[in-house]
Amino acid sequence: MNSMKSITLYHLMIKNQKMIGIKFSPDKLIQNLIKGLPNPKWSDQHKMVYIRNTKTNLGILFNTFRGVVWINYNHFFANKPVHSGNKNVDVQWFRNRVTAPEYRLCPEEYLLKLELKRYSYSTVKTYVTYFEMFINHYRDRDINTLDEHDIRAFLQFLIQKGVSNSYLNQVINSIKFYYEVVLDMPNRFYAIERPRKEFKLPTVISREEVLSIIAQTTNIKHKCVIELLYSSGLRRSELLNLKISDVDSKRMLIRVANAKGYKDRLTLLSLTALEDLRIYFREWKPKEYLFEGRKGGKYSAESIVKIVKEAAKKAGIRQSVTPHTLRHSFATHLLESGVNLRQIQVLLGHSSSKTTEIYTHVTTNTFKSIKNPLD
Repeated sequence: MNSMKSITLYHLMIKNQKMIGIKFSPDKLIQNLIKGLPNPKWSDQHKMVYIRNTKTNLGILFNTFRGVVWINYNHFFANKPVHSGNKNVDVQWFRNRVTAPEYRLCPEEYLLKLELKRYSYSTVKTYVTYFEMFINHYRDRDINTLDEHDIRAFLQFLIQKGVSNSYLNQVINSIKFYYEVVLDMPNRFYAIERPRKEFKLPTVISREEVLSIIAQTTNIKHKCVIELLYSSGLRRSELLNLKISDVDSKRMLIRVANAKGYKDRLTLLSLTALEDLRIYFREWKPKEYLFEGRKGGKYSAESIVKIVKEAAKKAGIRQSVTPHTLRHSFATHLLESGVNLRQIQVLLGHSSSKTTEIYTHVTTNTFKSIKNPLD
């Protein structure tokens, strides 16, 4: 096979029908082979030849070019599974929403595919919100006729509104999900440009400031909430999902079940926090979840944020402190005390060590060893 001769396959939508796009450099051999394909046509818009996207036609295409011309199908076939092991998510709430009569809802097949792919509730909410924003921007257009130019124009519209890079990336993901996953056209918008990922340092406070925040809590329940967020490095959602049985006082560990990425892990249980938890347990008597609302069930996420912010304000800390600030501070303080990055990665539940390495940028150890030129 001549390595210089190649074709690249693309997913196209032309006149509301799925097509196989075939792009190639001018070559007589390839042109002659293409003439033998079922009803090949030229697209001025996409600058490539196309044929109907059917299993039969795809088989004919591969049989025609295999062994003669190299076929690049990286833009055509999916290269990884999507959340195949996650637990079910109920999307009925999205179906039952009350919206304005002229508001355009995402297609039912979009919600169905999100269910089948078992995305988390927060991801489902994000995807539906952003995709509906996109299709309402083009309310008078059939969504299957929208192409790369329309997507880029919409992204430019958002950029002019001053949205962040991470926001734009989520919008792109929600749009690609419909055209590439729901319509089963993998990598159709492979060439859509993504903004660079923003590099932001985590917000960290000192150990003394953490202790002052804990000292400003108004009751033992609030005190335990802040102590666990910090001493166990928990995400807010992980704290809310903790059950009484997840606290292992014999091994001094906390079991975090179904954390981000639907992975279980173990993290540290502070002796100080354990003593306060015992007082809290006798006083509040939770039944299932470690922290429950007045009527039972999970404690609210808003309440956790309110507890942290009010205690930080009373402690006189000027910078914004959130539950995640306590998690960042936990990791940074461990690193400063000599704990290695791999151990911190395990405690935080990070899939990649690169995520954990960001804390090396905020540890005071990095700067203490450098003599300031002014001094």
